[in-house]
Amino acid sequence: MVFGRRTSPEDAARYAADREIAGGYPDRIAAVERADAALREAQAEGGDGAGLRGLHGALEAALREAITAAEAAERVAMGPRTYGSTRAAEISRRKARAKASVRPYSEELDRLRTAREAHKLSFRALTRV
Repeated sequence: MVFGRRTSPEDAARYAADREIAGGYPDRIAAVERADAALREAQAEGGDGAGLRGLHGALEAALREAITAAEAAERVAMGPRTYGSTRAAEISRRKARAKASVRPYSEELDRLRTAREAHKLSFRALTRV
């Protein structure tokens, strides 16, 4: 006899997809670091507006992909019971976010979101007159 809540096939499929996305998380973080270093180097050299715009777009895309992977890693760390739109799943999500095993993923996700917003607010590709 099985006690507790079972996960639906849809939730199991979403969990498996998140596990696959979360597997590429370290590579995406490395891509963000490479894109950031390239942009900072070009800024230090006094690059032109078109080149900086391209590097800005590359960093923005890398940050977006890293945030997607970090969200998937957080959901995987929370477990399959947190998927779904039921009240029980919402409660499970809140309980899981409070656990020490999930907290590093949440903090990293907050750090990435803050870095993306700071980049959006501080970057200027063209000099305004």
